Amino acid sequence: MKIVIAGGGTGGHVLPGIAVAEEFKHRNEKAEVIFIGTEHGIESRLIPKEGYPVRFIPAEGFVGKSPVKKIKSLIKMCSAVFYSRDLLKAIKPDIVIGTGGYASFVPVGMACLLGIPTLIMEQNLVPGMANRVLGRFVDAIAVTYHESITFFPISKTRLTGNPIRRKMLSPHLDRKSAYEIFSLKEDMFTVFVSGGSSGSRSINNAVVNCLNYLFDIKGNVQFLHQTGDADYESIRNAYRKSGIFAMVTPFIYQMAEAYSVADLVISRAGATTLAEITALGKPAILIPYPYARGHQEFNARKLAEAGASRLILEVELRGEVLAQNIKEIYMSEDLRAGMKKQSLAMGMPDSGEKVVNIALSLINLKKKS
Repeated sequence: MKIVIAGGGTGGHVLPGIAVAEEFKHRNEKAEVIFIGTEHGIESRLIPKEGYPVRFIPAEGFVGKSPVKKIKSLIKMCSAVFYSRDLLKAIKPDIVIGTGGYASFVPVGMACLLGIPTLIMEQNLVPGMANRVLGRFVDAIAVTYHESITFFPISKTRLTGNPIRRKMLSPHLDRKSAYEIFSLKEDMFTVFVSGGSSGSRSINNAVVNCLNYLFDIKGNVQFLHQTGDADYESIRNAYRKSGIFAMVTPFIYQMAEAYSVADLVISRAGATTLAEITALGKPAILIPYPYARGHQEFNARKLAEAGASRLILEVELRGEVLAQNIKEIYMSEDLRAGMKKQSLAMGMPDSGEKVVNIALSLINLKKKS
């Protein structure tokens, strides 16, 4: 069995694809999974590290770009058509799965033209343009939120949730070892900060500023902070000056271990992050990225309204506000328990299984026809 997974650019499009690949391999070790993405996306780093082959096509984003960049994107898209056609004819996949974004648009569209079974995954509450267009032509659509179903043909749309990696849910994950990996203390309340795979300067700065308001609890709280490359040195120095214990790193590959030690997560509200948080029932303070065409704010509000998280918009993000929220969650065990309960209620830890079930049904249907 050969499976092509197309998509990339950000972790939000790559990580669900890896989760689906793992589920295929879990069911059939001989299954061959090939990724299609772009050289400048995070997939060029993550996919090889996971041991999967990745093929690159020329593609760039279109929505929200300047007129000049839109023209450049269209030119690359034309080249991507021929690249994708040749790749798919050479690989001869049993199915092509799109994880969303510009890197998935052409390969999935070409698969439709070639008569290859197709499935797209929509992680956000409000679908992006690529998936809205592809939804008319693909064989099946897997959505994360019930509200997303109305954007697609209902007859071929299924509510699956957003797949997360199997390791995230591993009952054998050793929390003690996770503390050791990050050189953290087991007896302290741990705040895990992540602005995404590239970090977030606004979140980094707000956290540094909030340290000034945490001196009354600084002996009981520690931070695990993924900063991104650009801010690593300055953020590390800021923690040292504050006297608050922290492990600061540009990028965290051991995300399962990071979540396992976290008593509170401070993060953007990307779809993959929210899928992980809710599957694990982690209390969170969500700060949606304001330039994601409203996707992250829609996603975050759904959790906040359910009581599963706190929501701070970028325009309201100040150190004092962030510190107040951290203190309230730290000081109330009942509040944390309630957030965990609501978060778990929204989680869909079997999403990967559901997506693969749909994919296998499409493959079998094709074989019978």
